[in-house]
Amino acid sequence: MALGATRDEQGTRDLAAIQGEELAAIGVTQNFAPVADVNINPANPVIGVRSFSSDPDLAAALTAAQVKGYENDAGISAAAKHFPGHGDTDVDSHFGFPVINHTREEWEAIDKPPFQAAVDAGIDVIMTAHIQVPALDPSGDPATLSKPIITDMLRGEMGYDGVVVTDSLGMAGVREKYGDDRVPVLALRAGVDILLNPPDMAAAYNGVLDAVESGELTQKRLDESLYRILDLKWDNGVIHHPTVDPEAVMDVVGIDEHLARAQEVTDESPTVVKNDDGALPMTADGADLLVTGYGVATKQTLATKIQERGATAEVAATSTNPTQAQIDAAVAAAQDKDAVVVLTMNAASSAGQAGLVNALRATGKPVVVAAVRNPYDIAEFAAAETFVATYSYKDIALESLTKILFGEASPVGTLPVDIPTKDDPDTVLFPFGTGLTW
Repeated sequence: MALGATRDEQGTRDLAAIQGEELAAIGVTQNFAPVADVNINPANPVIGVRSFSSDPDLAAALTAAQVKGYENDAGISAAAKHFPGHGDTDVDSHFGFPVINHTREEWEAIDKPPFQAAVDAGIDVIMTAHIQVPALDPSGDPATLSKPIITDMLRGEMGYDGVVVTDSLGMAGVREKYGDDRVPVLALRAGVDILLNPPDMAAAYNGVLDAVESGELTQKRLDESLYRILDLKWDNGVIHHPTVDPEAVMDVVGIDEHLARAQEVTDESPTVVKNDDGALPMTADGADLLVTGYGVATKQTLATKIQERGATAEVAATSTNPTQAQIDAAVAAAQDKDAVVVLTMNAASSAGQAGLVNALRATGKPVVVAAVRNPYDIAEFAAAETFVATYSYKDIALESLTKILFGEASPVGTLPVDIPTKDDPDTVLFPFGTGLTW
């Protein structure tokens, strides 16, 4: 979503190229990215900020950009996931079996475009999803095991002839209906080429062997997958260059040029959704701030970056779901501060975060709320006067946030998703494209 907030196709491609070049330098020739899912469900527990956007066109454009960065620029294989689209579920397929109730027309309009863009960009690999989509296959089978979805739709209708890999076969979404000996067989029958992470290798191997010996799986079918995999290894250089030079790794990994470009693109991502009281930007010189909210290391990292600008920053310790005692201590610490920065992370699942934000707002001090993962947090405390979405708690994102706090950079990021109200998912609180600047 940080990349979605930038709307920067070239930046998205450049960062994929950097990742790809660094992976190749250490001998990794395939990345299980990009996530091509269109996250239209704020309650999605498994995709969320891994998705570029809730807008199919934006997700498609950035999916294609990353495919080109990995494959055309860096020379490694990309893998778009999770086909046919995992963006509209509130069930995590690691632990359950999600059902996507999109009609065929909704799938065509919402879920298909990023995957079609990946196919059209020449992607090497597509990863399946352990989800049920009755409109695409009424059998009740997960997409990973569905011939109508993998062979008829992906390969037939969409024109994809590359490698198909399953998501992990250890996930609950693919194990609820069939045993570990049958899942690999059904996946191969569906048109899959690579079986990722079977939880019981002996059961998987013997299940496939039994299916070949009984005639359920033919040698011809297995050869189709074998040739696709060998073609992939040939094309991405595994055959020609099977090893790398360890002495040359640090000539590529983490070099200044890569870090600078990553920071430049990340600086485009922070999205100022609200600044009602004009708290932003602040003046760093002589400012005395309180930093509280999510993450022990995250708070300290931000405080350090604030101090590097000449301000004073005290950290008030709180857990992910702040207790009343922690809230009271933070409120007490805020009394002699000029302003407070509160970090939130998936606030919908931790009521204490909203309690912390609202208690600090009641002090009358300027409170800047920064969501360091899902931008949907603002729905939990919609009255907050100042809200910034960073989409990440990594150091590089906190550096970008600090630049926005003190006016070193003007915010240019805009929401890559609609944010609905807390109580009604059909009522939009802040629409796609919202973003303030100065």
